[in-house]
Amino acid sequence: MRAHVCPWWGGYFIDNRLRRWIHNPERILGPYVRSGATVLDFGCGMGLFSIAMANMVGPQGKVLAVDLQQKMLDVLMKRAAKAGVSQWIHPRRSEKDSLGFIEPVDFALAFYSAHEVPDLRPILVEIHQCLRGDGRFLVVEPKGHVGPKDFAAMLKLAESVGFRIQERPRVALSRTALLEKC
Repeated sequence: MRAHVCPWWGGYFIDNRLRRWIHNPERILGPYVRSGATVLDFGCGMGLFSIAMANMVGPQGKVLAVDLQQKMLDVLMKRAAKAGVSQWIHPRRSEKDSLGFIEPVDFALAFYSAHEVPDLRPILVEIHQCLRGDGRFLVVEPKGHVGPKDFAAMLKLAESVGFRIQERPRVALSRTALLEKC
């Protein structure tokens, strides 16, 4: 599988009303994100899930919104300010092979972003290091870009760094795995 990063302007096509209806963040993340939690949104783009998670964690929580592209983070923060949740979102610009930080989190999300990473192992290692002992990591990949063999290889790589599959939640048009630390 060849990695290709979505250009920043592509975020406007990805984050729209139809997408929010198909991939309702509150419905998808509701079982995992709690008030007061610290959560990580890897490949956050323009904030579809970061803003929803900020509403879910509330003023006692924190969303670490991570993206490779500064323009994505800039748009995210404008949208977060408009939604009244910017104070709970902490944007972090990552490198192509590193989050650039290790901070304890209760939940991590990689929604349609892991397949864009050329060398996923270092990112998975860092996410594993960030997750608290009972933390969970939800990986969601588009069926149109990530075939079953590529997703299986991604999960095998995740297992090699210390994750195991807890469950396979259903998300429309997607391949998914909820991972936990071994």
